[in-house]
Amino acid sequence: MLVKTKKYKLENGTYIKTGLLNIIKEQWWVSLIVIALCCGYFLAPSAWWFIGTGIALVLYFLFWLIQFAGVTQLEQYKMLFEKLSYEITSQQILIKLNTKQGMPIKWDQIKAAKVGKNAFTLVISKAQFIYLPYKIFNTQNERKFLETILKRKELIKK
Repeated sequence: MLVKTKKYKLENGTYIKTGLLNIIKEQWWVSLIVIALCCGYFLAPSAWWFIGTGIALVLYFLFWLIQFAGVTQLEQYKMLFEKLSYEITSQQILIKLNTKQGMPIKWDQIKAAKVGKNAFTLVISKAQFIYLPYKIFNTQNERKFLETILKRKELIKK
């Protein structure tokens, strides 16, 4: 089966928000470092353990926020934020700029997938993902087909 979606433009805010949520999910272990640094209070009681750790945590998230916001401004990533359509089969995802220009992505390049309340998110790397809102699918069956592919490829839990 071939699923052809409607054209969709990924908004900058959606990209930044989704990217930050992916980083928080992928780098959960940072919270363990924060807890370990705050435990320094028991060695030498001082509020500076919490203040310093808080500043470091804010700088860490600010770093990632700047990374994702910067991608939206760079010329080489401009294509990500244009109106794209997708052709999805069980072999690949074809990202199409128009009828003659497109880029295939094999399913083995997708590291993880998330079925959200309003969209599918297919993670390629920390800063690269495909965001497919449900509204771009023509029928409910096309959404179910994509979800079935994701389950077969073991990208989401059954």
